Amino acid sequence: MSFTSLGLSDAIVRAVTEAGYTTPTPIQQQAIPAVLQGGDLLAGAQTGTGKTAGFTLPILHRLSSDARGAALTSNNSPRPIRALILTPTRELAAQVEESVRIYGKYTKLNSTVIFGGVGINPQIKQLKHGVDILVATPGRLLDHMEQRTVNLDQVEILILDEADRMLDMGFIRDIRKVLAALPAKRQNLLFSATFSDDIKALADGLLNKPATIEVARRNSTVEIIAQKIHPVDRDKKHPMLSYLIKTNNWSQVLVFTRTKHGANKLVDQLGADGIGAMAIHGNKSQSARTRALSDFKDGTLQVLVATDIAARGIDIDQLPHVVNYDLPNVPEDYVHRIGRTGRAGATGEAVSLVCVDEHDMLKDIEKLIKQTLPREVIAGFEPDPSARAQPIQLRSGNPGHRNGSGRQGNGNKPRSGNGAGNGGGQRSASAGAGNSARGNGSGGNGGAPRSNGGPAPRGNGSAPRSAAQHRSGGRGR
Repeated sequence: MSFTSLGLSDAIVRAVTEAGYTTPTPIQQQAIPAVLQGGDLLAGAQTGTGKTAGFTLPILHRLSSDARGAALTSNNSPRPIRALILTPTRELAAQVEESVRIYGKYTKLNSTVIFGGVGINPQIKQLKHGVDILVATPGRLLDHMEQRTVNLDQVEILILDEADRMLDMGFIRDIRKVLAALPAKRQNLLFSATFSDDIKALADGLLNKPATIEVARRNSTVEIIAQKIHPVDRDKKHPMLSYLIKTNNWSQVLVFTRTKHGANKLVDQLGADGIGAMAIHGNKSQSARTRALSDFKDGTLQVLVATDIAARGIDIDQLPHVVNYDLPNVPEDYVHRIGRTGRAGATGEAVSLVCVDEHDMLKDIEKLIKQTLPREVIAGFEPDPSARAQPIQLRSGNPGHRNGSGRQGNGNKPRSGNGAGNGGGQRSASAGAGNSARGNGSGGNGGAPRSNGGPAPRGNGSAPRSAAQHRSGGRGR
């Protein structure tokens, strides 16, 4: 099957072909025709499935092919917002909008992305001129709505990308405010990694007789990823990581920590060992996060240390190594962490450094993925068999507070008293705020080798948390 056979215009197929893709992925084969028909869609797709192109390609076709699109004389002519794509984080928003530009470069449509952490005035200027497709994070979009610098009266298509993560981050009230500002008659597309009860409730209230698509097994780990556990004492994790990087000559390693403070500390420790490392998390400036991600993608930075939320949307071809320096306290996050390696037929390695404090977390992860992960004790780092578990610190800074739909922020003042700002969070301080914007980086389209066929997705799905689990906020502003 080809992209042309799916009914896409020659202009869009030309751009996709130039990006190196000839064969659509399963989610694209199902989603593209469904979107082109104009009906609502509920799609379940995890990382590595190509979901971003699954909605960007057909909406580009629809908007460029109708009478209004055909009447456009250039990319610069004024126009109203006709498609709105909401994403949970900055990084994912930036990457989705880049996909729109890449695939739409031979159409007369234009797009822009708005998120927090950067100045609002350039965004106001762009919005005033007019764009066809707007990609936004909920927090910054509400800022523009409150300042009356965005007009959503003529939106024809709404896309909620990674809807499960947006609910998990406490954006449901923001989403409802946005929905209230949209025309009642529109096409709605909802993409989620999982179909939880919360997602089903949102879909029931939003979608009208939707087509339903689901690809990939829920919470499945990629079989070609070599997963390994290294038992180690908590105070030997840093020396062990340095040892592994040096002895194995790892040149590109993504390391996950539980907290922002832990990420910063590890960067300093690795630096003292002569290993170049930088951190990305909610307390880092936009420019610092963009620079770190860009350097990591182009291979000039050896180690990128990230917290779970800050790593959302990291999309690197053939990333060879992921290290869980700290195990996540939510088992589903393990699946999404290691899913950043071993993509599209490439081999990958996921290593977890596990101390006695994390044994219960490990049991939960193995129960979720339905397999026992192999243990390998590294000589010289044998764990003390008499060591006793200690409570794990799951927050740093000032703990936030949630009352259901509230948010913890990264110093941003919460709306309507729904959350406390200034970091923290009851689940994990590592979760913090949304992601950084993508640097200039590559013009490629995702975390899959070109030979795989089908544009790769931007970002990664994530499983929802139950109400019983403490969750971390962050406005994705």
